Amino acid sequence: MRADRLISILLLLQNRGKLTTKELAYELEVNPRTIHRDMDALSSAGFPVIADRGTSGGWRLLESYKTNLTGLKGEEIKSLFLLPSVQLLKDLGISEDWFAAREKLLASLPASSHGKAQDVWDRIHIDTSSWRQSPEKVTAFTILKESLWQNKKLHIHYERADGERRERTVSPLGLVAKSSTWYFIAGVDQDIRTYRASRILSAQLTEQTFERPADFNLAAVWEQSSQQFIQSLPAYQVEAELSSSILSRIRFTGRFVQQIQIEDPLPNGWIPASFCFDTEEEAAQYILGFGRQIRIVSPKRLKDIIYTSAKSLVEMLENDS
Repeated sequence: MRADRLISILLLLQNRGKLTTKELAYELEVNPRTIHRDMDALSSAGFPVIADRGTSGGWRLLESYKTNLTGLKGEEIKSLFLLPSVQLLKDLGISEDWFAAREKLLASLPASSHGKAQDVWDRIHIDTSSWRQSPEKVTAFTILKESLWQNKKLHIHYERADGERRERTVSPLGLVAKSSTWYFIAGVDQDIRTYRASRILSAQLTEQTFERPADFNLAAVWEQSSQQFIQSLPAYQVEAELSSSILSRIRFTGRFVQQIQIEDPLPNGWIPASFCFDTEEEAAQYILGFGRQIRIVSPKRLKDIIYTSAKSLVEMLENDS
């Protein structure tokens, strides 16, 4: 609703001081033209919205203005009391602070709102951990956290995915949790890099200071980095036909599968499907595990690889008997 969006704009400007049209559009998930129309509406209604021009420009409120539109709605109260991942809070060392802040926030609300908060705790719980994955140990996590607030460059020793060890001086910009895995975002020269925090073997603060980029937005940088990573992943496409007997479990066994697309059954009862794997080897291991319940249509080379693997397995079993 537009009225809610106008209130959100006022609160964003009051809390953050100055925001560009692009930043407001990103926060409110609308296009920049909508923001310009909203600003015209706020100005016409008498709100002191000021547009600063130039490279460091943006929208702001007159310094003396404070809005009183801070009453919380029922759904807003519920959203504030959603419990984030307890493990991630512990990683950051703020779990006790978070629970204390929650109790203070609850105490500040009218008694009629207390039940809404309790409803959230009783009905919704967020757990970002996986079923089998063990939490990664991040040796330098304490210094990584501290470095983000000091605007001092950090000298790190890290291990690449291929096992090669390197060292580098970086400008700390942010920490991001993906599921239960932490990533460290840092500036290197004129570039922004992403490091898996568990691969940073050691870190040491330097006395060299730096200035954070004025337009740096951690969420936007992570989104862009994630998309680039996904697009860079290798893709090995397989066309196959499935037995109906495995249809109910085919989506839950794909440790290596990026994507599965299933079509309508053929007249002979077999079901066409498209698989996408990272590598040929992973495709062979996955499909071989289903035995005679998956027929490979293409590529032909994969058929030969699976045939050779199955033949070798049979020979080994015969020799062991």
